[in-house]
Formats: sequence, C-alpha cells, structure tokens
Amino acid sequence: MPVKRRPRARTAGGRRILVVHGPNLNLIGTREPAVYGGETLSSIERRLRKLAVELHVGLESFQSNSEGALVDRIQRARDTVDGILINPGAYTHTSIALRDALLAVDLPTVEVHLSNVHRREEFRHRSLIAPVAAGQILGFGGDSYLLGLRALVGEIERRTAAR
Repeated sequence: MPVKRRPRARTAGGRRILVVHGPNLNLIGTREPAVYGGETLSSIERRLRKLAVELHVGLESFQSNSEGALVDRIQRARDTVDGILINPGAYTHTSIALRDALLAVDLPTVEVHLSNVHRREEFRHRSLIAPVAAGQILGFGGDSYLLGLRALVGEIERRTAAR
C-alpha cells in the first residue's frame, strides 16, 4: 500500500531547499586553500541566502562530519522541503547510505563540489551520489553552490509543471 506523504512546507514565497554540507566542509577557507579556495562556509551560506531571496525560495542548511547525522537529516527532509542541494564531501565516493537516503526521500537533488574532482586523485572520480541526483556542478569554488541552487530550483519547477 503506498505511503501517504504530507504536503511539503512552503515559505511565503514558495519552495524550500535543504542545503547539506558533508565532512570537513566546516573547515573550508583554511583547509587546503589551493584546492578548495579561501572562501569560508559561512560566506558561501550568506551568498546562498541572498540568492535564495532572489529566487523566492527558503533555505535550511545542515553540516555534519558524521555520515549517520547526514542520513538522518536527509530522511527528515522528506516531507519538509522540495529539493536538496548537497556537497557530500568525501562521502561522495564511499557512502551507499547517503545515496540510499537520497533515493528514499525521492526529492530533486543537485550534487555540488568546490573543486573539480576529475582533476584530482583517481579515487575521487567516482560519485555514488551522481546516479540519484538530477545533476552535478563542480569546480567553481563557492559559485558551485550558487549554480547548483539555480539548477535545483529550475529542476523543481520543471517537475512541478510536468505533474
């Protein structure tokens, strides 16, 4: 028997987006600036909030270094948001649990990365998240998040119009 889902919460302006930051992203700005740049997570968050206002979407952000906490937060998003913007960090390449959580909540998802993972070590070239995401944006530093938010809002609108 299909599970009835509660209607998702809306902001006054429309859609709600969950932004998920994975392990070690709390250290960006100081961690390997040659790879990740000098911009801090709080700076990226400020820029995302500003863009969210322009796009008429609400944002909620969550960062954890713990795989289980990330899975728990994604699962709670099921009935409260319209899409997920995620930088899974190193869990991109290893976490079947994150992949399965995203698949289970059945929300439009865009995967983002600060660095171009394909210009880095071979083990970073494979994403377990990509097959369950609408798309990936990577290699543009903090702008990857902004581009990802725009893409996600567009994906949500396309899916809504198709219903």
